[in-house]
Amino acid sequence: MRRMLSILMAAVFLMVAEQAAGGENKPLVVASTTQIADFARQVAGDDVVVKSILAPGADPHTYQVTPDDVKIVLAADLCLENGLHLEGKNWMATLAKDAGKTLITATVGMQPLNIDAQGQTVVDPHAWFSPRNAAVYVNNITRALIALVPGKKAEFEARAKLYLQQLRVLDAWVREQVDQVPMAKRILVTTHDAFNYFCREYRLNAGNDYLSIAPVGWSTGAEVGAGMTPERHRRVV
Repeated sequence: MRRMLSILMAAVFLMVAEQAAGGENKPLVVASTTQIADFARQVAGDDVVVKSILAPGADPHTYQVTPDDVKIVLAADLCLENGLHLEGKNWMATLAKDAGKTLITATVGMQPLNIDAQGQTVVDPHAWFSPRNAAVYVNNITRALIALVPGKKAEFEARAKLYLQQLRVLDAWVREQVDQVPMAKRILVTTHDAFNYFCREYRLNAGNDYLSIAPVGWSTGAEVGAGMTPERHRRVV
C-alpha cells in the first residue's frame, strides 16, 4: 500500500503545485472523516478551508485510498484524524506521513472504551457520540488551528467557546429526555455497533453493561442475518 501511495503522489505532485498557485489564499485542512471535518468547520469558520476525505456514509474501517485523496493531502496545510484505529489500517496516518504533512489525532487526551469484539478486547473508536468527548475533539482541533494560523487565535477561540456551550446544552437536553424513561426501559438497539460511548454516557442498556446493542459489529457492509451471532441475537431480543 505504501508503494502505491508513493507512486500516486509522484504522479500528482506537479499538478497539485500548479493548482495551488492559483487557488484560494486560505489554509487547507484535510480531515479523514465527515465528523472530524464538521468539528473543524465549527471552529475554523470562513478563515480556513476544511475538506473531508470520506464522503457521508463512507466506512472509515474499510476505506480504500484513491488518487484524489493523495492529491488533496499533498495540498493540505494540516491533516486531522480520529485515531483509535477508526481509520482502518491507519490509512490517514499513511497519507499524511507519505506527504510530509502534520497530522493531529483529535482523540488525544480522552479515555477510550475497551470492549469485547468477537472474543478480543479492542478500543472503540466511535468516541464522538459522547458530548464530553466531543469537547475533547473541539479543544484539540482548536489548538491545532491556532498553531496553523496564530493570527486568528481570537476568532478560533470564540467559535470554539460557542460550540462547546452548544454541546453542553445538547448534553443537558439528552439527559433530561433519558431521565423520563424508567431504567428498565432504557434500551437502545441500533444497526451499527457504534454507540457504546452514547450508551455509557446516558446509562442505556443496563443489562449489557451500558454498552451498545446491535445485530452485527462495526462493519457497515455486514448483513444482519449473516453477521448475527447467537450471543448478539440474545442481546437484541
